[in-house]
Amino acid sequence: MDAAFTAEQDEIRRTLRDLLAQHAGPDANRAAVRTAEGYDPVLWRRLSRDLGLPGLALPEEYGGAGCTVTELALACEETGRALLPSPLLATAALAAPLIAALGTPDQRATLLPRIADGTLTAALAVPGGSLATGLALTGDNRDGSWAGGGRAGGVQARGEREGDGWRLYGEADRVLDGHSAGLLLVAAHTGGYPRSRTLLFLVRPEEAAGLARTRLTAVDETRPLARVELRDTRAELLGAAESADAAGALAAAGRTVAAVLAAEAVGTAAGALERTVDYVKAREQFGRAVGSFQAVKHRLADLYVRVEAARSAALYAAWDPDAGPLALAQALEAARIAAGEAVQLHGGIGFTWEHEAHLYLKRAAGDELLFGPVHRLRDHAAQCAGIFGTGRSSATAPHRAGV
Repeated sequence: MDAAFTAEQDEIRRTLRDLLAQHAGPDANRAAVRTAEGYDPVLWRRLSRDLGLPGLALPEEYGGAGCTVTELALACEETGRALLPSPLLATAALAAPLIAALGTPDQRATLLPRIADGTLTAALAVPGGSLATGLALTGDNRDGSWAGGGRAGGVQARGEREGDGWRLYGEADRVLDGHSAGLLLVAAHTGGYPRSRTLLFLVRPEEAAGLARTRLTAVDETRPLARVELRDTRAELLGAAESADAAGALAAAGRTVAAVLAAEAVGTAAGALERTVDYVKAREQFGRAVGSFQAVKHRLADLYVRVEAARSAALYAAWDPDAGPLALAQALEAARIAAGEAVQLHGGIGFTWEHEAHLYLKRAAGDELLFGPVHRLRDHAAQCAGIFGTGRSSATAPHRAGV
């Protein structure tokens, strides 16, 4: 593994950081989350058209840049540093890999170019708010219980008697960017008890009767969540056959999104640390800068070490996504601690609604609620690695674990 960045990777980071510094400050972000979309559509079009962010990790044949997960992770580190509200994570890290892995040639040719150029946003709807389990980050997703079934609720799929269409019934909560996405990927249970299985379906909101989407109140406003209700809603199976390994594809996507989200959480932690360092340098108490006190220096030094360790883990996970869940646990913990220290070291102003310190704390808390918690990420990784004598050699388990 070569830890040095290429000239292209450095350019991606520099260009994106400069752009976000101009157009994604605290005031701009507050205005963006209050729009109907939950983000700034003008800035999103610019990020898509000029920088090609949604298509960074997509093949060139579908209009993407043909880069690797590393480039997408580096871009998300910068969006995390700015706390940018955008559909990038839901579209490029969650939905696009599943379409690329399971979609038919026609589905890929129709959907991926529109995702790459930013004209189509997408969201993954997993029943019961069990996104972390569905992606095999905090539990085994093979049994499909997280998707419902029978009287367990969730989302049910039934094939139409005439034709090859499907109908979906049920609801999914806490769907990231689900209220505004132009395409929904819905995980649904089908087959009843004898042939129980989980499949993925495409739902196009502009064509879907019986679909209701409600934006929810979230801890972190920059991560819009929605409830998706499906009442006899027509859907299209993702892929050509009902035998597609949806659980395996979700687990593979989970490892990738964990690596990308880890990098974004590192950006959040680094942003909180940088703002805190700048503040303690300028704030004076007892005739000297707050940052000159030894106790404050020690706390900031500990934070710096924690953030850099999480960055190293996230970059390794971008190179080897099998290490993604553990890197995500380390990054989420670093973000939570850095954000908490930021509030504390800003003193009284850090607790006010007007200051941005609490925004970092909300991002850290919201991400851990959606993709964690940290102790479950680590527990499942340990179980998969066989540390406690219960290892599994399934498609949901990484073949090795980092530290």
